[in-house]
Amino acid sequence: MIGVQRELQIKGKDFRAFEILNLGKYERQFFMDDLSNGKLKAKEDLYVDLILEAYKAKRIEGHSTLHGSKVGRFVNVGPLDVPVTQSRLLDIFEECRQKLYTQVDVLGFEFEMGLTPQFIQELKEKGVAITLKYIPKDVFDKRAVEKGQAKFYDVAYLNTKEKITGKKITVELTDFVTHYTQDDIEDIQQSMRVGSKVVIEDGRIIKIEKDKNGIITRTVLTENWYDWIDYWAIDFNYEDKKEIIKIHNEKDDTSTNSVEEKPASSIVEMWTGNYLFENEWQSFRTKKNPTLEFTCTPYEYKESGKYKIMVKVVDILGIDTSKVIEVNI
Repeated sequence: MIGVQRELQIKGKDFRAFEILNLGKYERQFFMDDLSNGKLKAKEDLYVDLILEAYKAKRIEGHSTLHGSKVGRFVNVGPLDVPVTQSRLLDIFEECRQKLYTQVDVLGFEFEMGLTPQFIQELKEKGVAITLKYIPKDVFDKRAVEKGQAKFYDVAYLNTKEKITGKKITVELTDFVTHYTQDDIEDIQQSMRVGSKVVIEDGRIIKIEKDKNGIITRTVLTENWYDWIDYWAIDFNYEDKKEIIKIHNEKDDTSTNSVEEKPASSIVEMWTGNYLFENEWQSFRTKKNPTLEFTCTPYEYKESGKYKIMVKVVDILGIDTSKVIEVNI
């Protein structure tokens, strides 16, 4: 689709934008609907139990910020409809500090932009090691959970370098930090038969091979940070386009089911609190050309002022990681 856009742009023809949407975001709507009339607490408990089951953690009681435990680590299940914030982590840290807990996994669908590696390191130096993990959309698939296919990956981070000349800016992708861990290599080596298997451990994809004599060899397939990058893109004026949804007024006629079928007078536009990411520059791998560009072409702003730039990376596992940069032009 990006290739079609580029061809049309070269020919001077108009082309449409497109958006990549995460289906899990809309499956979460099930838990966000109909939370009135005393149903909120019951739905929250159902949601927490669902996530803990997928994470293979046990439910615990008597805590204000912790919901479960797993192999000596405590677990916090982040909210459904908003990102995990820095203030939430500080609340978790404070309870752990008071109860002398030292390790916590925080699970979330989204994470606030300010949760940098430096902030997590500061909490660790103060006595509480917090690991941030993405909740996969597979948690809504009962069969995937039962088969152990719902994988919780550690949150990754990206670094950039900006160069401003007048009203022009270039952005360079300089690093991608991940500690993804999916498998226990030692357990796999002991249980595997003759053959090979690809595993993920501490930010590395490793190919394990076992011969008929039981000799095991390991080959690291991701030797450099850029081996993880499948695609990256830039929105040079993030927060200039709000995400607006259309809902119907429940006080009006509800005889029809879909928003499209509602009379115009009953439709209300509402800002979700989020912004749309507009793909204004991108570099991606293809089978014919697996090479990436790590510095964008110069972008020129029409007006001077303060802008927010969002850089988005989609890695080879299909997980997206974003960073917002504030610049003065």
